[in-house]
Amino acid sequence: MVNDLQRLNDVILKARERFTNLLSSKKSQGGFSIESYQRYLSMQYHLTKDVQRYFITAAAHHDLAKIRDLRKFLVAFANEEELHYLIAGNDLRKLGVDILPVPFDVTLWHSYFGKIVIERPFVRIGAATILENLADESNRPLIRELLNAPFLNKENTKFLVLHMHEQLPHGPQLISALTHANLLPSHWDDIIEGAKQGCVFYLRMAEWSLDDSSLSHFADIDVASITEDEQLRIDTFSMDEL
Repeated sequence: MVNDLQRLNDVILKARERFTNLLSSKKSQGGFSIESYQRYLSMQYHLTKDVQRYFITAAAHHDLAKIRDLRKFLVAFANEEELHYLIAGNDLRKLGVDILPVPFDVTLWHSYFGKIVIERPFVRIGAATILENLADESNRPLIRELLNAPFLNKENTKFLVLHMHEQLPHGPQLISALTHANLLPSHWDDIIEGAKQGCVFYLRMAEWSLDDSSLSHFADIDVASITEDEQLRIDTFSMDEL
């Protein structure tokens, strides 16, 4: 019988393989264009904005009343991740382009996980295991190659470099926190369910970013969603704030 951690690792490996194949396809087509990189960072901006709410909400669930080490981890994780959306926005600013309107699949992500996390927090935590483990030593060289585009530099690639997770290994840390939490079988079932859903959602978002022919482009909108105050926060953001 496959144990719970192996079940999760199997989903992560399948997600990472599909993500790597998508990146490889982009490399074979000449790598990032300014437009595809703009879409990628715009997607990440909208996906990660207010991410702390998910993990603070998950930590508050009564199932974690006796799993307080995991509760502490989730709150710390929320604090570490909270400002990452500003990195994506600032990278776009340094690139000299605007943040695009929120993609439809990001809207679906927030509509779904924003509700389910209240009663079933481990579903959203399962989705996080996917997002935090897509980059590892197996595909980092490929990501570095994509970062060699002539319009990219250290000032407009901070988000992607940070989320290669070489210096801040959130993926392994999250899995370690889960495996040491003595979770119930129902918790693990929710984690696996959320990991599979997170895989589908995120790969659709990544495909929207990198593939001009993605079906999700059919639902693109033209309405901007960045206020003047928010743009000021983006423009003045410094990595020292993290």
